[in-house]
Amino acid sequence: MEAENGPRDSSAAHRALEITGIVAFAALTVGLGLRIWAVVEPSRLWLLLSAALIGYVAADLLTGVVHWLFDTWGTEDAPLVGKNFIRPFREHHDDPLSITRHDFVETNGNNCLGTLPVLLAAFFIPAAGRPGFFAAALLLFLSAAVVATNQFHKWAHTEHPGSVVGALQRCHLILPREHHRLHHIAPFTTHYCITTGWLNPALRATDAFRRLEKAIRAVTGARPRADEPE
Repeated sequence: MEAENGPRDSSAAHRALEITGIVAFAALTVGLGLRIWAVVEPSRLWLLLSAALIGYVAADLLTGVVHWLFDTWGTEDAPLVGKNFIRPFREHHDDPLSITRHDFVETNGNNCLGTLPVLLAAFFIPAAGRPGFFAAALLLFLSAAVVATNQFHKWAHTEHPGSVVGALQRCHLILPREHHRLHHIAPFTTHYCITTGWLNPALRATDAFRRLEKAIRAVTGARPRADEPE
């Protein structure tokens, strides 16, 4: 478990990797942004705005799926992902305020690392034509929103996040505190999306994640965490 005033148990090597990921993310984002901006023209502004909106919504879905995966499947001693991904998600249920004690690197490092392949792929998309322009912009905005997700999540657990953040939460432009609180009701099997939470009502109404769990269990025999005996 995380110490009251310190970071979670994380190796120095992984922290160095997180810092490298943050620097690489910043460099790739600036480079890709300049590359896209160089071919922006008035007739493409609607493509740019569409890419921004779709990327933002897609980030909500993507982070929700990842959240569900790490909350639901695997164990904390699983190779590669257990210590640095599954365990923090599970421990967050026991100590929801732990995320408010994370520094910038710990809050954002893993998400930066996760976006690097996407940003690198975007550089190979020719942006001169409209389809390539839209695709590159979409991947840029998606990556930026994914990286912002953990900060939004942290603010959703912060009692006084500031007037600007509070206004964004009240407008539901980023993850609101009251909305996210629904995820922290045992057995923690709903409201996984944590960028904005916009998709949570629809996913809950359709019982999408539970249906996926049943399908995976039928095919593989694996049991989701919520179905395992205490």
